[in-house]
Amino acid sequence: MKRLTFIRAALAAVAIAAAPAAFAAGTAPQPPSLSWSWSGPFGQYDATQLQRGFKVFREVCAACHSAEYLAFRNLSQPGGPEFSAAQVKALAEEYKVKAGPNDQGEMYERPARPADHWPSPFPNREAATAANGGAYPPDLSVMAKARTYERGFPWFVFDIFTQFQEQGPDYLAALLKGYTDPPAGVTVPAGKYYNTYFPGHIIAMPPPLNDGAIEYPKGPDGRPQAPETVVQYAKDVTAFMMWMAEPKLEQRKELGLKVMIFLLVFAGLLYFTKKKIWSKVEGDAHGPAF
Repeated sequence: MKRLTFIRAALAAVAIAAAPAAFAAGTAPQPPSLSWSWSGPFGQYDATQLQRGFKVFREVCAACHSAEYLAFRNLSQPGGPEFSAAQVKALAEEYKVKAGPNDQGEMYERPARPADHWPSPFPNREAATAANGGAYPPDLSVMAKARTYERGFPWFVFDIFTQFQEQGPDYLAALLKGYTDPPAGVTVPAGKYYNTYFPGHIIAMPPPLNDGAIEYPKGPDGRPQAPETVVQYAKDVTAFMMWMAEPKLEQRKELGLKVMIFLLVFAGLLYFTKKKIWSKVEGDAHGPAF
């Protein structure tokens, strides 16, 4: 009876933990499952894709959204876009950041440095809200881990333990390319848009992507590295947002693999140690009787 009560309590705790994600998902259709380079226990980020995603983020998303946890120097670290230190330094110098106070007690602007964080496009939340028609554009630093959708039992149990490693990116990629005309009988308020995958379908953000709007770097054959389409833009910038939210993913997986190997070896040593020690006890138990 105690075991049954414990199992019921554990299942209830799992359901409660999943409730916020299910509630946030609303009644929107389930986004299609995409193939991501970081999927699975041995998956890794594609640095080339992250560089393309950063280009989309910089030219489109950064006009409205902040990324307060992203520092310029992160862009050159292993496991990320892996730009060179010189590229990151040149990139940072294109932006101005507020510094100070100076000797006169006044704040001033200076070119950003690699150690500085990505500058917000607005001075404060109120200015961002006013500039976007009353809707505040959220920070994108951890958006790939903060957004999800409901998959139902039993899949939501696995989603909890994988921390939405692929579920959040699937939702974001679908959202970015999910703008369509509303169905018959659905009225979209002025200044709003219809999105298939957004909970409630009415979204304040206008369609951010258009085919051919962003020029990708050319390959050796003179053609773009990837198709310059909304579908590709959405996938690339989503990959970049996933990296922003989980920059140490590769190191975490590597450490996890080492821990599993250690535990397997340790379990084997314990087993043979037990056999060695208790074999003497078993031998004594079958000795001569008095």
